[in-house]
Amino acid sequence: MASQTLAVHVPLSSDTDKIALLALKDKLTNGDPHALPSWNHSLHFCQWEGITCSRRHKRVSALQLQSQDWSGTLASSLGNLTFLRVINLTSIKLHGEIPREVGHLKRLQILDLMHNNLHGQIPMEMTNCSSLEVIILHQNNITGKVPSWFGSMMQLTRLMLGVNGLVGSIPASLGNVSSLEKLSLADNHLEGTIPPALGRMLSLKLLYLGVNNLSGQVPPSLYNLSNIQDLSLTENQLVGALLLNIPTSFPNLEVFQCGINRFTGTFPSSISNLSELETFDIAGNDFHGPISPTLGSLPKLKYFDVSFNRFGSGSAHDLDFLSSLENCTQLQQLIIQQNYFGGVLTDLIGNLSTNLVWLTMGSNQISGRIPEGIGKLINLEALGMERNSFEGTIPYSIGKLTNLVEMALEENKLFGNIPLVIGNLTMLSELDLSLNKFEGCIPFTLGNCTKMERFYAHDNNLSGNIPIQTFGYQQGLIELYLYSNSFTGSIPSDLGNLNHLSILHLQENKLIGEIPIGLSACSALTELLLERNSFNGSIPSFLGSLLSLEILDLSNNNFSSTIPHELVNLTFLNTLNLSFNNLSGEVPVIGVFKNITAISLTGNKHLCSGIPQLHLSPCPALPLQKKSRRSIRRRANLFCSFGSVYRGTLVHFERPVAVKVLNLQTRGGSKSFMVECKALGRIKHRNLLSIMTCCSSVDFKGDDFKAIVFEFMSNKSLEILLHSTIEDSESTNLSFSLVQRINIALDIAFALDYLHNDLEEAVVHCDIKPSNVLLDDDMVAHLGDFGLARLIHGTASHSGSNQACSSSAIKGTIGYIPPEYGGGGTVSREGDMYSYRILLLEMLTAKRPTDTMFGEGLNLRSFCNMATPERIIEIVDSRLLIPIDEQDQGRRVITRQQNMEDTIRECLVLFARIGIACSEESPSQRMGIKDAIMELHAIKHKLLS
Repeated sequence: MASQTLAVHVPLSSDTDKIALLALKDKLTNGDPHALPSWNHSLHFCQWEGITCSRRHKRVSALQLQSQDWSGTLASSLGNLTFLRVINLTSIKLHGEIPREVGHLKRLQILDLMHNNLHGQIPMEMTNCSSLEVIILHQNNITGKVPSWFGSMMQLTRLMLGVNGLVGSIPASLGNVSSLEKLSLADNHLEGTIPPALGRMLSLKLLYLGVNNLSGQVPPSLYNLSNIQDLSLTENQLVGALLLNIPTSFPNLEVFQCGINRFTGTFPSSISNLSELETFDIAGNDFHGPISPTLGSLPKLKYFDVSFNRFGSGSAHDLDFLSSLENCTQLQQLIIQQNYFGGVLTDLIGNLSTNLVWLTMGSNQISGRIPEGIGKLINLEALGMERNSFEGTIPYSIGKLTNLVEMALEENKLFGNIPLVIGNLTMLSELDLSLNKFEGCIPFTLGNCTKMERFYAHDNNLSGNIPIQTFGYQQGLIELYLYSNSFTGSIPSDLGNLNHLSILHLQENKLIGEIPIGLSACSALTELLLERNSFNGSIPSFLGSLLSLEILDLSNNNFSSTIPHELVNLTFLNTLNLSFNNLSGEVPVIGVFKNITAISLTGNKHLCSGIPQLHLSPCPALPLQKKSRRSIRRRANLFCSFGSVYRGTLVHFERPVAVKVLNLQTRGGSKSFMVECKALGRIKHRNLLSIMTCCSSVDFKGDDFKAIVFEFMSNKSLEILLHSTIEDSESTNLSFSLVQRINIALDIAFALDYLHNDLEEAVVHCDIKPSNVLLDDDMVAHLGDFGLARLIHGTASHSGSNQACSSSAIKGTIGYIPPEYGGGGTVSREGDMYSYRILLLEMLTAKRPTDTMFGEGLNLRSFCNMATPERIIEIVDSRLLIPIDEQDQGRRVITRQQNMEDTIRECLVLFARIGIACSEESPSQRMGIKDAIMELHAIKHKLLS
């Protein structure tokens, strides 16, 4: 009879577990059909992922599923798995509450639900789980009080409730659980005092009570916990003398943390008896006196933090304790900042552990030179020596710290040049040299620090130009502070490469020129401060496109013309200072201009109107300019599709402009106008010609008049630069170097990458040639003339023939048109790449693709291909053979003549091969623009390294 009962009972129980698990799966995985694929009817549930069954009864004894992205809940069916001993459901993004049915699991020994999003209170029904040994609910959103009934769970060894939202006081009943070895209540909202009853938990090895609102003194009974290894009381409001009792009460101590409280007292010499100590953190208290020189007896010490106290007395021997740390060979972090340490830092600092990654001693009274020995700490990642009295120059040995991520030297008495070896610190993310007496130029080697995010050099005596091709390489730069120095020259246009730049402070220098249009690409800018310099020209309208701007200060300069109306678009702007310039014309009355407390316009005598609170005179009525086109002067040497380009001036706009007047008698001229206005109106990039406005009206004869106004490009076009003769020497730069050509090639490539890949609908230019590449004051290239541009429908990331638009007529210029266009092929990105390669080869050889030497099977590509690599020197533009150190304005990049010639030859070959690879007959085989950018960067790096 018994055997029959057993035969019936086991399957039923097994079915109960299976049904419970399937219900649990649905809730755990939020109904995801692809989750837990092994949980199906073809396998016995004991073989399912994460399931362990008991050998005797074949019932579920363990449920263990970790590190998933399910975002589900715990089903009440969990309570039907009555043979469960272990629940481990960590890091699976659970939400909801812990079901009360957990109380049915009387065999449960381990409940681990940490790293989830569970909320609600801990269910009282868990008191029925009398076998529980481990409860881990760490890092959830559990609320309510710490249940006092935990004190009745006499089997508990671990209770981990940290990083939740628990409130109230610590229940004294926890002192009844003599078996408890680990207790964490850290990072909650607990208050009140530490209950003396906790001193009865003599088995306790770990006690975490930090990051709460606990107050009062540490109860003396706590010093009875002689087995404690980890003790953390950080970030509370605890008071009293603590340190003197620590060494004798806790002989097994490995981790001691009591930082950010209100403890007082001196540093005990007996701390050296804690031979197992690894972490010692007493920062942010009111400890005082000297540091014991016996720390060398702590062989396992890794972390030592005594910052933000009152240690030291400003005397010569305050740092003597550092020599004892030489024996702490495992030391990784030494933090002594914000104290009263005085004296000189000696070369002995270099004898500290080479495992040291963090050394901060800022905000003390340390004097003398930074010792050369600092360079021995080769694994340092953070070095803080700020706000002391260090003097002298930065030691050359600093260049050996190639793992440095952060270095703070601000507010000292350091002087001399910033050393070139700074460029060795290629991992640097933050460098602060401010408020010292540094002089000379910013070293160009800083450009090697391509991971830089924050650079502070303000309040020094630095001078010279802000170096070109230095900060432009630091494309992750977020903050740049160079104010209060003596920098001269203009703002480098390559700052436009800094897409993440948020803060740019250049005020109080001797900078001149105009604000470069390259800054229009810095769309993340929130603060732009340029006051107290000698900038001139008009305030550029592109500033109105920097929609994140909160502070804009252009005061005390020589800006003229009108206030651009585009500034009203800056909805986050809360401070605008344009005072003490030569501005004129009407002040806008909307946007930031309607907030009198946010704007300052004083010292501009010719401003008018604006809001009444400004008390400005009304603006006079302007007469109609019937013959305004007479102010436009024809600019020689320029030609464009469907019209001509003129140099001109506009009323209240000091800088010259370029005006493209469309020839409407030419077939397609009107359509070209619409295409170009539409294209340039929706795209913004530092390497695209910026459109200021479009004009569609009638002239004084009554004829249709259509024109596009652009920013004037002072260095003309790439066409003129490439094909200048000796007679043109007054108007062009005959030493047109390889580095300059690579920079221009990169600029054009960046523009194409943006047009082809970064827009919702890709733009194909269809007419890439040197005459459509214009160069600004800083020789930055801007791609223009979008009269033939075509949209490719669909996202820019797609490619292929199905994305190209049809073309009923050949698009482009003879010599640059890809062969497939001539055969009626569709307009595509690959067509632009063909034209781009012709342009590259023309830049290399200074020969047009229509040169009379080409014909009868010879073209520019085959001409270059046949000469590469052996005869490359024979075909290139002779100006490229000028020594590279002369081309780069005296910078000695390569010192030996033979090395220089070899490098130039190698780079010329590489440049030629890019042009050849972009011009394969088959569009699918042409090099892509991103690959071209990567290859050009490699050539540039080779030239400048």
